Amino acid sequence: MNIVQSVAERLIDNVARVIIGKRNEIRMTVLGLLCQGHILLEDVPGVGKTMMAKALAKSIGATFSRIQFTPDMLPSDVTGVSIFNQGTREFEFRPGPIMAQIVLTDEINRATPKTQAALLEAMEERQVTVDGTTYPLEEPFLVLATQNPIEYEGTFPLPEAQLDRFMIRIRLGYPTPQEEISMLDSQQYQHPLAELRQVVSVDELLRAQRAVRDTYLNYDVKAYIVELVTATRRHPDVYLGSSPRGALALYRLAQANAALQGREFVLPDDVKLLAEAVLAHRIILGPTARIKDISSGSIIQYILNTTPIPGVTVGQRYSQ
Repeated sequence: MNIVQSVAERLIDNVARVIIGKRNEIRMTVLGLLCQGHILLEDVPGVGKTMMAKALAKSIGATFSRIQFTPDMLPSDVTGVSIFNQGTREFEFRPGPIMAQIVLTDEINRATPKTQAALLEAMEERQVTVDGTTYPLEEPFLVLATQNPIEYEGTFPLPEAQLDRFMIRIRLGYPTPQEEISMLDSQQYQHPLAELRQVVSVDELLRAQRAVRDTYLNYDVKAYIVELVTATRRHPDVYLGSSPRGALALYRLAQANAALQGREFVLPDDVKLLAEAVLAHRIILGPTARIKDISSGSIIQYILNTTPIPGVTVGQRYSQ
């Protein structure tokens, strides 16, 4: 068993003790963690989004912080602030909650765009700049953001630049009746999170993250990824297609998915499995699509169904 498999399976099994019946969603979250990507959890309240982040942090023994976004928050409430010390006659930096390894930004779309923008540098460059001084963030660094897709009153939609920095978007959904009964039984005396133990060290996780990048992709699979991303820019119902960052995210996650299954190479099925979760939140629908009530997910599925899988045709199309 390779290091990626070993780390991922321990994390998935451990988090599944808290989040019952959502093994596939937990798996997708762990894939994002292995790829050093940030995750957007979008679903209705009460389905376990916050518990997912807390369980993941406890499983790897990482520092954890939670930021409850509200309309009156300031950027300094996220990044930290420099305070003048009367004793030393110098400014001292008081780090904000972003200075943790696993950061849960709860209801991210309730903050103003100015406050949302405070996350941009941290998510992309993994550093925070306050009053001209740059502070690096400790590895591993992961932002798990949650938002409610139904309640729009008092919210500010995430701008395209912010959405593009999330590697993957995941929806948990409601449990089945049997899973909900199991959840009630598991919490009869105390929450299972209280008994959760660390199962992976930070060093092991960092080694697994590096090992993911060794997974091989041949030229045709790379061309297939580019073909899918390019198709989002050409679709008549799409106003703005996926960015090149979307292609890179799909590339990395396909590597992680293959490694998790014990393979040293990526198959087209790895790409197809992850395409909707990676690309759907990166496209902006045109007015025609909104009138026809077409979702971004259905457009990605259409592109997957109409784009040839890797082979001679795709390889020749991209040959020089």
